[in-house]
Amino acid sequence: MRIALCQMTSTDNPWQNLVLLTEHVRRAADDGARLAVLPEAAMCRFGVPLGPVAQPLDGPWADGVRGAAQTAGITVVAGMFTPAPGGRVANTLLATGPGVADSYDKIHLYDAFGFRESETVAAGDRVVTIDVDDVRVGLATCYDLRFPELFRAHADAGATVSVLPASWGAGPGKRDQWELLVRARALDATVWLAAVGQSAPDPAADSEHPTKAPTGIGHSMLVAPDGTVRARLGAEPGTVTATVDAAETIRVRRAVAVLDNRRLRDGGIA
Repeated sequence: MRIALCQMTSTDNPWQNLVLLTEHVRRAADDGARLAVLPEAAMCRFGVPLGPVAQPLDGPWADGVRGAAQTAGITVVAGMFTPAPGGRVANTLLATGPGVADSYDKIHLYDAFGFRESETVAAGDRVVTIDVDDVRVGLATCYDLRFPELFRAHADAGATVSVLPASWGAGPGKRDQWELLVRARALDATVWLAAVGQSAPDPAADSEHPTKAPTGIGHSMLVAPDGTVRARLGAEPGTVTATVDAAETIRVRRAVAVLDNRRLRDGGIA
């Protein structure tokens, strides 16, 4: 299956971002992709109040994403914000395309490095996988990357690919952590991992210097189940398309059967 990593810099205007998203999806389809992955917060960047921009999954912004997917004839995964109880929002991935109509609310909230996502965002509680051309794909978002159990849950649900839209925060060591964690999670669960971040608002800025909000550092990558990087982008916006081979996942799992060899499950020894 061909998968496109679509790295963009979101603005605070959802409709401008929808135009950018549509252009990325069109390029992905032109490159033969069957799945286009856009970043977390593709709807609206972090650093502004999210309540006023949140829309339901049947709202006009989500419908615009569905229209882009339908026109291109491919599946699209993109980050948006949906209303949640108590005046908060959910950090939602919309998954839409041929035979695909699902969503994932980010389970692990980014209460780290002085930022408290939980003050404005409600946590999800559901592990989600989708099927794209008979390839099962698990959905995760940004800070979820630090929790290997979610990616193992994808694998347990039959996924050979996981996707991780993100808006990774800048700061000391954060770029190194990004690559380390993406490659580790691919190895932990022996999955292909497509990690797609927001491109840096200023590609020339030093990613070691923290920003007020996690607006992205770029460096999206596709990592194979053996931990090798098969495609990557820099700090600037762009799209790269590469092939994921579900059969390679099976071969790696036969050689390094970490999922079968697990003994610690649900807090106990199996």
